[in-house]
Amino acid sequence: MANQSMEIIAKVLEQSAKLVEDQVDAQLAKLNEMDEDDLERLKERRLEALKKAQKQKQEWLSKGHGEYREISSEKDFFSEVKDSKNAVCHFYRNSTFRCKILDKHLAILAKKHVETKFIKLNAEKAPFLTERLRIKVIPTLALLIDGKTKDYVVGFTDLGNTDEFTTEMLEWRLGCADVINYSGNLREPPTATQRSGTKFTKVEKKTIRGRGYDSDSEDD
Repeated sequence: MANQSMEIIAKVLEQSAKLVEDQVDAQLAKLNEMDEDDLERLKERRLEALKKAQKQKQEWLSKGHGEYREISSEKDFFSEVKDSKNAVCHFYRNSTFRCKILDKHLAILAKKHVETKFIKLNAEKAPFLTERLRIKVIPTLALLIDGKTKDYVVGFTDLGNTDEFTTEMLEWRLGCADVINYSGNLREPPTATQRSGTKFTKVEKKTIRGRGYDSDSEDD
């Protein structure tokens, strides 16, 4: 039985190798058939694509992409998200420790994903906006596409419900909402070894300016 299984595996590997070899040969044959003019046109198309990508990047940077910034008011929020196709807004509060954890990861992702705008807004200074977006838990990330809220990351529940989640885990979650260009596997989150003794946090009821909010943090 073992020998038979090994023979089957060897045959499958051989067929796979042959398939890859055939694909490479086809690509090489295609290149060999191209004359000098074809190669020059291919070079020009690639150069044009690079120029277009660089122009797009400069446009994003001019709109405040590439860095994690704080905005000061609700009015700024509307102008910022309207100005960019993809945006992530962190509704935070100074006294909530978990907001500081998110700050660290968002600062990294803002530099990596220039195609998306990353901003933060103090929830205590945005009562109208938090009510309109039905934000009840701090921290909350509002994920916006074309100026409209598509999804939310509420607390750390989607991130493993631990303060020790990785930047890659948050990146995967944002990728699931199509708010960043994610190149990994969206079907499952990136694997991360959790430290022993990780606790699930208890949600406590807090109040901001007379409004009821849940704080997704153990020590506030």
